[in-house]
Amino acid sequence: MVNLLVAAALAAASPVAMPAAPAASADPAMFVVGDADTTVYIFGTFHALDGQSRWFDNKVRDAFEKSDELVLETLVPEGPAPLAGRPIPASAVAPSASFLASTKMAISAGRSQGMQVDNGADMVLRRVAESEGKQVSGLETLDAQMNMFARMPAPAQPSAASASAKASPMQDLSKAMTDMQAAWKRGDQSVFVTVLSQLEQASPKTYQMLFTERNERWADWIAARLQAPGTVFVAVGAGHLAGKDSVLVRLAQRGIQSRRVNPPAAVAVAAAAQP
Repeated sequence: MVNLLVAAALAAASPVAMPAAPAASADPAMFVVGDADTTVYIFGTFHALDGQSRWFDNKVRDAFEKSDELVLETLVPEGPAPLAGRPIPASAVAPSASFLASTKMAISAGRSQGMQVDNGADMVLRRVAESEGKQVSGLETLDAQMNMFARMPAPAQPSAASASAKASPMQDLSKAMTDMQAAWKRGDQSVFVTVLSQLEQASPKTYQMLFTERNERWADWIAARLQAPGTVFVAVGAGHLAGKDSVLVRLAQRGIQSRRVNPPAAVAVAAAAQP
């Protein structure tokens, strides 16, 4: 499980031909913080999707259209050209190798389930924002992300006995990504809480680098942004909005309370059933 959430969060798939299917409605989690003159919507994304759900409508679309700017985790250059010739420190090669291998597996696992980064929520939001002339920026630079990945510890290898008792790593990864995508579509953050807990137990340093430290910085950014008027749409991976170290928890520790804009279907049904 060390790299399941890492890989799922970064899985990028080339377009593949998939049979057309009716798009089902989806309701991924979105939160809001604000004061008298500033509103910050905080939307949890899934970076590679199968394109078979209508998620960019209703409250998500309304919040996006009200916003003056879109803020993503980072602005990844489109196409390989901007990355050509980018130097990678020699010290980064060893720890990066296993991570990149896991990412390649995630790409294959995602493609097997029809997931494409081009359908991912981040890319969809960025394309629409740019077409509408909205300002688009990132919470961190691409260089900062690359340096983080270079310093990430290598995952522990399972023993032959435990590996043989389980499904293949590809099957495990495909199922995990499918389950997380389904949870994302229905706005169920509990699945991400479970995966985050497993990641922390398996690799505390990876969890700290990917989530604890970044969520702290992003909460600081949001707190600072509340000092200027306007409406902002912040979109980060759904895992960053779940669990004990989430961006929302870090904001609460700073005295900034968040409110969920679109409660999960089960909660909404229960509320509607109250006398």
